[in-house]
Amino acid sequence: MRAVGYFRETRGHSLASQSEEFIRFCTDNGYQAAAAFLDGKSSGDAGGFHQLLEFIKQQVDGGFLIVVVRTAQILGEGPVEAARRYFQLAGFGLPVISIETGDDIGPTLLGDWAEQRAGGSLGDKVRAAMRRRTVKGEALGRPPYGYRVGPKRRLVVVGEEGSVVRYIFRLYLKDSLGIRRIARRLNEEGLRTRRDGPWSMVTVRDILRNRAYVGTYSRFGVRVPASHAPLISQEDFQRVQEQLDQRRPASQSRKISPFLLSGLAYCGYCNNKMIGVTRKQKWKRRSDGQVRTAQYRYYQCESRTNRSLCDYHTRRAEDLEAAVRTALTGGRAKPLISHTRNGANVETYTEEEIRRLRLKARRLDRRLEQCMDAAVVGSIDAEKLRSLGLALATEQTQVEEHLQESHRVALQQANQSARRERHEAVLRRLQSSWDVISFADRQQALREVVAKIVVKDDDIEAVLRP
Repeated sequence: MRAVGYFRETRGHSLASQSEEFIRFCTDNGYQAAAAFLDGKSSGDAGGFHQLLEFIKQQVDGGFLIVVVRTAQILGEGPVEAARRYFQLAGFGLPVISIETGDDIGPTLLGDWAEQRAGGSLGDKVRAAMRRRTVKGEALGRPPYGYRVGPKRRLVVVGEEGSVVRYIFRLYLKDSLGIRRIARRLNEEGLRTRRDGPWSMVTVRDILRNRAYVGTYSRFGVRVPASHAPLISQEDFQRVQEQLDQRRPASQSRKISPFLLSGLAYCGYCNNKMIGVTRKQKWKRRSDGQVRTAQYRYYQCESRTNRSLCDYHTRRAEDLEAAVRTALTGGRAKPLISHTRNGANVETYTEEEIRRLRLKARRLDRRLEQCMDAAVVGSIDAEKLRSLGLALATEQTQVEEHLQESHRVALQQANQSARRERHEAVLRRLQSSWDVISFADRQQALREVVAKIVVKDDDIEAVLRP
């Protein structure tokens, strides 16, 4: 069995001492020490943890079994960061073992969280005050779709929005429409979200899962039944939850199968992102009765996938990636390659993208805090916490990757001439060594020189960075 260590310098525990403890732990328990990753004291020193995540992604053959840390606190500077990083690692199906206890640190994290919450910090006192207001049924923050904040800060039904909520539940429960088809129906009928945007699978699912519609107000792990007028009966809501749970696939360790053009490919018809999709098919041959399976990978318009807005625009992964290679290496098929014209616009876009990603990361951390708080007070069980934590960690990992990429691009934009020279060198490397360099290096090179790839059914346009 192989083990990977993660060390973060803390008061009283140097990196050297943690390294010695890791080696001793592996020797005593029969593990092979495969690698170790180190970070400094502050949360800004996260290079080692990001390297650990990249190392894990490369272990497609299941090259090790456990991640080893001294204690749960080593994972992050505070309880939020530690919890986030734990779920990021657990998302790969790996146990995260404490040297002190020899057990997975998940339960310890929850205990530390409860102790920190009982410590009486200013943040805890503010949350405690908010919980007291929640117990009284006072709405905090933005009200859910279908309601507004009325007198005495109680939720009051918004007529038109409330009708849409009832319509969504009826489509799911009575008409047996799935989430994607409901989003399509709402968009086809010209209905809009509160922010005047199109409906997506996510917004529909969140409404179907929200207990606010049975009159229960939930916040900070506190549930207040009969807090406001319900839009849906308790019986119908419970039936919807049961059907949603039945349709959800059984949880299992995900095998990471990255797509080369993730984050670069855009639909040429609606300008939304193309997302990588993997589908497996199974069939029985008539000739001999043998069961055959095949896996298909392709890029599909995100608007079509989540909102049912765009037409069915897809490209097989290997075909689209081959077309991009042809475009960049100057082969016979010559899709249009153009440079963005205004470098200042690109820099402004990068700065805005960084701000947007930072805000999203903070929102995800707040959601994780709420989940941990709910688990501490018993509003959700350990299995539910794990499910929610893994989902949030997956989003957080994607945000961190995009943020790293945006920071790298921003640094490159600081010196335009040097950047252009670097881009030319990277293009030459792609042209001469496409089949030789690793997948990770090829993807990084593409992200460095390509701003976006506009995909249509029969051609592409590769837009290079200035």
